[in-house]
Amino acid sequence: MKKISLGSQGLEVSRLGLGCMGMSAFYTGSGADDAGAIRTIHRAQELGVTFFDTAEMYGPYLNEELLGNAFAGGRDEVVIATKFGTLLHRGDGGRGLDGSAENIRLSVEGSLRRLKTDYIDLYYQHRMDPGTPIEDTVGALGELIQEGKIRHYGLSEAAPETIRRAHAVHPVTAVQTEYSLWSRDPEKEILPTVRALGIGFVPYSPLGRGFLTGTIRSVDELDDSDFRRQNPRFEGDNLKANIRIVEQVDAVAAEAGAAPGQVALAWLLAQGDDIAPIPGTKRIAYLEENVGADALVLTPGQLAELSDLPAAAGDRYSDMSPLNK
Repeated sequence: MKKISLGSQGLEVSRLGLGCMGMSAFYTGSGADDAGAIRTIHRAQELGVTFFDTAEMYGPYLNEELLGNAFAGGRDEVVIATKFGTLLHRGDGGRGLDGSAENIRLSVEGSLRRLKTDYIDLYYQHRMDPGTPIEDTVGALGELIQEGKIRHYGLSEAAPETIRRAHAVHPVTAVQTEYSLWSRDPEKEILPTVRALGIGFVPYSPLGRGFLTGTIRSVDELDDSDFRRQNPRFEGDNLKANIRIVEQVDAVAAEAGAAPGQVALAWLLAQGDDIAPIPGTKRIAYLEENVGADALVLTPGQLAELSDLPAAAGDRYSDMSPLNK
């Protein structure tokens, strides 16, 4: 697995990471087989994946605990990214946005304990808190860097102006936002902003929440608790329109002799050497398939054909989604 420098602050990661959320939360089968999930994490390490993404909200807390158990005894060999800011530690621990210094302190101590480590490689603000100036949040994160509790910080789903304001206080290492063949919005402003500032970019849901693998044709295939059942892109006419996008990805995959998910990831990797996607899976077979995208080189014609695909139909989140905060 190739490695890249994620941004200009000295953080080196594998070109493809592993998003661990679905092992513990929100997706079909989450939390059903922690032992199997840990085997997948260990297989990822064997394949050269060093970059693992989690958050205190995933579970909540369960996913960080899973990674802590998986990396017991081998912490220094991996890059752990986790997130704060969507749980109210100063209150009842429920969901809500809090980027205050006090909440950050409470959050990081909990994450360090669950991850069984004394430092976090990359600590993201999960969603921006409109009630706390980003300068105050970043000031607190800078203190954690000085203390050695975190080594780098990042922002998730932040607007360009917020990124610039944060970067002026302390350099941002990475920005995380949904980006894939059916989520192209970052190309308009986010990518130009981070590239101008020397900030790395981490696309989450690079496989369109599993849709771009071509394996989902109906929400009836998903558990009742799977949040995708209420996702606008998986509903009614939107679903039919988005299946047509997948069929075009399938056609390129057949031509390239690859799986559709590999094609989607290879297209994303071709968008720049400053991009480290984090496809998620809890299964070794899918992990191995995703990692195979690192070696897949699409032709200029194939890349152009994929870039010309229509935008996905439907919003990325429903108003009531637990991830839309």
